[in-house]
Amino acid sequence: MTPTRPFLPWKRATGTFHVPICLSCLDARGRTRPTLRDRPKPDCTQPMDATPSHPFLAQTEPRLPASLIARARALPVPRVALVNAGSPTALSGLLEAAEQGLADPILVGDPVRIRDAAETSGCDIHDLRLIEAPGAQAAVEAARLARNGETDAIMKGQVHTSTFLKGLLPASAGLRAPDAKCGHVFHITRPGDDRPLLLTDAALNVDPSVEVRKACLRHAVDLAQMLGIPRPRAGLLAATEDPIPSLPNTVEARAIADWATDHLPQADVAGPIAMDLCLSDEAARIKGFHSPVAGAADIIVTPNITTGNALFKLMSFGMGACAGGLVMGAKVPILLTSRAQGAADRLASAALGMIVANGLKP
Repeated sequence: MTPTRPFLPWKRATGTFHVPICLSCLDARGRTRPTLRDRPKPDCTQPMDATPSHPFLAQTEPRLPASLIARARALPVPRVALVNAGSPTALSGLLEAAEQGLADPILVGDPVRIRDAAETSGCDIHDLRLIEAPGAQAAVEAARLARNGETDAIMKGQVHTSTFLKGLLPASAGLRAPDAKCGHVFHITRPGDDRPLLLTDAALNVDPSVEVRKACLRHAVDLAQMLGIPRPRAGLLAATEDPIPSLPNTVEARAIADWATDHLPQADVAGPIAMDLCLSDEAARIKGFHSPVAGAADIIVTPNITTGNALFKLMSFGMGACAGGLVMGAKVPILLTSRAQGAADRLASAALGMIVANGLKP
C-alpha cells in the first residue's frame, strides 16, 4: 500500500547529494556575483558511509528540493544581510546562495574578521557591500537596514542565537508591530520527494501560549500558500485526538482549531491530532478519525519547542531530510541555520527567504 504522505514509511532514497550550480554570473543589479569556483570544494559525489555511528541515522545526505529552488529563482533576488559575517562557514554559505541566484549579499560585522574569513574560505568579497558593526551591534545594524528598506532578509552568521534575536525581535528594533508575534517554520522534504512538510515552532518559542501558536499557525499557512499550496492542511499535534483536561495542550489544540474555522478559512485545521493521524490515512481509518488533514498534513504545529526540535532532528538526521527554516512575523524574513546543518539545508533556507521576502512586498 502506498502511503498518502511522503514521510511514511521511512524509505530512504538511493543516490548522492547534488546541488545544481547556477551559471549566471550577474546579480539583480548587473554586478558580477562572487564566485566559489576557484575554492577547493568537498567531494559531494560520493555516498555516505553505509555504516553510520547509530542505526537510526540516515545513510543518505539531504537532497535540495528542485521545486523549491525553481520557485525561488523565478522571483527577484533579495538583498540579504549576514549578521557577524566573519565566519568562513556562514560567509561561504551566503556566497554559495548568491551563486545559485538566491541572494544579493550584504556583509555586516567586524571588517577584519570578515576579510580573514573570506581569505580562509577563498571567497572574493571585493564587490560586496560591507558594513562595520562589531559584536552585538551587527544585529542592531541589520535591523536598521531592514527598517530603512536597505535589506530584504537577515541571516544569522557567527553570533549566538540569543544575541542575534535580541537585536532584531524587540519592539524597539522596529521590525514588528507591538502586538505581532513571531514564529519559526521549518520546510522539510525527504530524499526523493519534493512535497514539503512545514513544522512550527521548533526553534524560537519555547513554551508557546495559545495566542503564540495561533500566530505560528497563521505564519505556516501563509508560507504554504506562498509555496503554491492553495488550501493547506494543518494538524495541531498532541498525544491523542481527544481533548483531555489532564493533557492541557489537547484542550488548547481544540480551542485553536475552533478559532481557525473563523480566522483561517483558507486552510483545513484539525486538533488535537496525533502524529500517526497526520501522516497515515490508514491509521485514521482504523481509529475512525475523519478530517481532510488525516494522512495528508502539510503543516504540523507542535505544543512546545522540545517536541518540535525532536521531530525536526529525527527527520533531518534519521531520515536524511532537507530542512530549511526561517522566522516569520517580522518586517523581513530572518534566516536561522544550525551549525550542524549542511549545504542543502542552508540553500533551502536561502530559497525560503527569497520566497517570503518577495511574498511580503505589497
